[in-house]
Amino acid sequence: MIVQTEPAPVIGRPRSRAVTVLAVAGVVLAAALGGIAALLAVAALTAVPAVFVAAGIVTFVLLDVAGMALVARRSPPARRRAARWRLSAWTAVPLLALFAWTALVPPPVPPPAAFPGARLVRVATGSTLEVVRVPARAAGGGPPVVVVHGGPGVPDLAQLGRTYGRLAERGRDVYLYAEAGTGASTRSADPRGYSRERDVADLEALRARLGLDRMVLLGHSYGATVAAQYLTEHPGRVARLVLTSPGPPDPADRSGDLAQSRLDTARRLRVYAEVGAPRPMLGYLLLQVNPAAAHAFLPDAEADARNDRVLTLAGPALHCHGAPAPPPARGTGFYAAQYPQSASAPRPRDLRPGLAGVRVPALVFKGSCDYLSWRSAAEYRRLLPASRLVYLPGAGHDLHIDRPAEVVAAIEEFLAGRPPGLPDHPEPGPPPGYEGPA
Repeated sequence: MIVQTEPAPVIGRPRSRAVTVLAVAGVVLAAALGGIAALLAVAALTAVPAVFVAAGIVTFVLLDVAGMALVARRSPPARRRAARWRLSAWTAVPLLALFAWTALVPPPVPPPAAFPGARLVRVATGSTLEVVRVPARAAGGGPPVVVVHGGPGVPDLAQLGRTYGRLAERGRDVYLYAEAGTGASTRSADPRGYSRERDVADLEALRARLGLDRMVLLGHSYGATVAAQYLTEHPGRVARLVLTSPGPPDPADRSGDLAQSRLDTARRLRVYAEVGAPRPMLGYLLLQVNPAAAHAFLPDAEADARNDRVLTLAGPALHCHGAPAPPPARGTGFYAAQYPQSASAPRPRDLRPGLAGVRVPALVFKGSCDYLSWRSAAEYRRLLPASRLVYLPGAGHDLHIDRPAEVVAAIEEFLAGRPPGLPDHPEPGPPPGYEGPA
């Protein structure tokens, strides 16, 4: 007598398990991508996190169930229904739990530390700015120095104040402030409120609020572009201009994207791990489609604390290789930094037409290890007829930390109307030994 046995389910045969695993993985990946796409599509229409997150979850579950139904067709007909729900449960439940834990649960956020000696100043634009004044320690020094920090979104008041506060010894008041969106200054409910135009308007409003007739503008990195744009709009208010590691006046210059290329592989991977974590990555994606939705999902305190950690990890890129570890970043502003660079932000304007021929005396600094292009500094030297470009070997982007004594000494000579004691570099090309892009 021949006994017929039921064939083993195809899904359980060893030779087909690899195909099944690949099919399940493909379904999960497609469902996850579909869920993210749905979340972002709904977020473009509403800034309510509960709505766009729910849309993403529902889409993921529906796609996962539908996909697993296709995979389950490899089972015998009598077992397909059970196989479909079993596969869906095995994939959707753990992944949704992981998503909730890593993307929806905010981490604890330490309270921001106040900067010693700072005060909050309300200006006519509606912004409230954190301002530090270092009073002159001698008489008759001339117009005050106003320091405009870099980033955008990186106030660095401690290090900038430690270096440029020394200018007070020559009889000048020195003012430092945190731009809107950074430090203890105003945070916008909608990140679309951050722009270079706003920073320039706030600077003029702060000048008026402080009662300054004319000032020496000292701009670092992004702050140099704020100072340069301010010069084009209010040339009569600028007595002298100092630009350190200036951001490029030409918006087509994208060398600012190269900072992480100066990090070693291990450090770069740590940066990628921090920015690529599910919650901050989702916040970044939301920022590209609806900044208000991003802000509702990832509030300022959390976003800024994460930004501090990322910039601390990336800090060595701002210095020459082998330099001492830079101090940790504090008080940075995620949205002030990221929205102006996002897909939905308007492009910054070209500063070159407005700067060409302006005869305000200017001193431009460039370090040998700066990640920005040489052209970003040389363009200011070319455009401003009363300018000098000085080169500092052994200094990185943050040359006020790497070579503070030389920088301050050169600025003091420049403010006194004397040559800065360092050679001028009028040539458009970089000198030998410059490590950044041309």
